[in-house]
Amino acid sequence: MTNMKVGVLALQGSVREHIKILIKLDIEPIKVKLPEDLTDVDALIIPGGESTAIGLLMKKYKLDKAIKEKHKHGMPIYGSCAGAIVLAKDIIDSKQPKLNLADISIKRNDYGRQIHSFETKLSIKDIGNFNGVFIRAPTIKSFYNGVQILSEHKNSPVMIRQHNLLITTFHPELTNDTRIHEYFLNMAQEYKQVRDMQRDIEENNGL
Repeated sequence: MTNMKVGVLALQGSVREHIKILIKLDIEPIKVKLPEDLTDVDALIIPGGESTAIGLLMKKYKLDKAIKEKHKHGMPIYGSCAGAIVLAKDIIDSKQPKLNLADISIKRNDYGRQIHSFETKLSIKDIGNFNGVFIRAPTIKSFYNGVQILSEHKNSPVMIRQHNLLITTFHPELTNDTRIHEYFLNMAQEYKQVRDMQRDIEENNGL
């Protein structure tokens, strides 16, 4: 994963925690606050936090359009908790700003308030057992168009993948376990290789 740059949407939420894990994995983190910050990133993380605030700030700084454009060209995006909400095509009982990318219907704070936060052991496909930290977590109520369920809790999906999108309704950044980030970085590496190959072809053809 040489020379990989991973953006962390740095508008609100657990930005520092994601950056800490990326540094631990020898990945260069890029704080994304404006559209131009996305120019050279190989992937983007949308952290947990307050989804309404993240959505409003994305719209204010025109990051929503820039992120959608990057997604259209294949850049991997990972959303944890609030990031999952922002990525969804449908947020139940809410008209807050969103990216409208993942084919899921999601409900905010569905486990209850902060005092109802909890930790539980999860079984994750291709990763194994993982300690899931749920804080005012949303639940995924429905999914379609080839969404893959990678982990469930009480028959509700808590980790999914759809093409170049990865979503967790829990907070792996609040643990010392780097495996979910490593899974995402593998997605980013595949994208980077294809993109670099395309750039080489364009340069060789004088484009």
